[in-house]
Amino acid sequence: MQCSRSDFAFAKPLRLLNAAQYRAVFDSAPVRAAQPQFLILARPNELEHPRLGLVIAKKHVRNATDRNRIKRIARETFRLRQHELFPLDAVVLARGGAGDLDNAALGKIFNKLWRKLDQRARDPQPQQVSGRNRGRGKSQRGKSAGKGPGPDPSSSQTSPQTPSKPTGSDQ
Repeated sequence: MQCSRSDFAFAKPLRLLNAAQYRAVFDSAPVRAAQPQFLILARPNELEHPRLGLVIAKKHVRNATDRNRIKRIARETFRLRQHELFPLDAVVLARGGAGDLDNAALGKIFNKLWRKLDQRARDPQPQQVSGRNRGRGKSQRGKSAGKGPGPDPSSSQTSPQTPSKPTGSDQ
């Protein structure tokens, strides 16, 4: 069965429209898909369809025509896949080097990211959470080791001992 033309539109209900909707995704984004040039943050929504928001910063893509081209291709790939995607609120973030890609590469990357995002939304893996916890655990261990009495008191103890030895040997 073929879908009618209007089934593939990118109308207002398929967009994130205000700051509160973007903030909700940024505050809680359990589903992520990344490439070196792009990051897509997403969270499940209560609607029957996915929604898209775009953040293509001038900091990462200086040329306005490149920013517009990236947004156009991101919208187009989303529009064509909207019926396959899990109902998510997704925000596309550009990283450095995104403006250097040609249209074919952008299309290929976005299609891959949409597949990844959909797969991760449908089958959430506990490995993703534990992987993040392991990273946090290491940084917490490093912080707790630095807070302990080891390095700070020992450095203060060694500094008075070193000057006392040379002064004692001089006398």
